[in-house]
Amino acid sequence: MMGSFGGFGWIGMILNLILTVGVIVGLVWLVVWAVRRFSGGSSLSGIQNPAGLSAKEVAKARYAKGEISREEYQLILSDLEH
Repeated sequence: MMGSFGGFGWIGMILNLILTVGVIVGLVWLVVWAVRRFSGGSSLSGIQNPAGLSAKEVAKARYAKGEISREEYQLILSDLEH
């Protein structure tokens, strides 16, 4: 007998493994995509601009939250003025 995978032996087993891994990877990718899509996640390093705030307002909010230092805040403001 030639094997249990349609007569292909080891080749059939390897192809079956590759197909199975591909399906699993595809399903994981689909779940990650769906969670990001429906949770409103942003792919821009976690920075979101709610309600169309200006760049100065965003910098002010980030400084107030402690996300950036005073020096970074002042540098952003000086860059925006030029």
